[in-house]
Amino acid sequence: MTLSKLQKNNIQEVIKNCIRNKFKNYKAESNNMPFHYRLLGKDRMALYSFIQSLNTTFGTSIFEPVAVALAENNFKQAKAQYIVGDSISENSQKVIQTIMNELTLGKTPNKEVELQTIKESIEKNKINHLKTVKVDLFLESYNKEFYFFDLKTAKPNISNFKDFKRTLLEWAGIALTQNPEIKINTIIAIPYNPYEPQPYQRWTIKGMLDDKYELKVGEEFWDFLGGQGAYNDLLDCFENVGLEMRSEIDIYFSKFK
Repeated sequence: MTLSKLQKNNIQEVIKNCIRNKFKNYKAESNNMPFHYRLLGKDRMALYSFIQSLNTTFGTSIFEPVAVALAENNFKQAKAQYIVGDSISENSQKVIQTIMNELTLGKTPNKEVELQTIKESIEKNKINHLKTVKVDLFLESYNKEFYFFDLKTAKPNISNFKDFKRTLLEWAGIALTQNPEIKINTIIAIPYNPYEPQPYQRWTIKGMLDDKYELKVGEEFWDFLGGQGAYNDLLDCFENVGLEMRSEIDIYFSKFK
């Protein structure tokens, strides 16, 4: 299944609005770089600075709204920056710490077992308050299955995967404390594979994430949201917007000459 013409148009409008909002709010670097300016020109340096700024916010400013637009036709609910809650069973917190300790010592991650262990640990009369990050992308399927996605850069720092794993477990613990009967999935999403055509180098997550249940990369992620073929259609949407906005982009950066 590929995206309909209406879906493509909607996604392209989301991308264009994101870029135009970035133009509106972007402030070029004020650092004086006389050698770079004379060699490359202020407009090229401004473009480089813009790209660097865009890279740091690509997840929230473009990938998140595009993901929501892509998923809306296939899921009952699709929301960005979703608040999970702040109440978790005290026993579940202890179980999560035990899971983290065991993984650090070399135990193989098994998300199905981990979730079942958290579920079995819940005691409603012992609740703690826990501050956690918002879910980047929240989905509810029509059969009442829930998905919490944490969108990351293409090459996350390996030292941060321990924190990523704890966040996924805490999201699950909070959701299961609210309703132990729900079907919950907490997943790291990486929008594209920087190693193509080679497979994603999953050594970065070895020993911490269960890559079968806790990781979706590139085409697997986007096709999950929009159906088979959505990833390639999405690439076409970005290309079409780039072609359509080329003169607009050139005009914007010409003022930096």
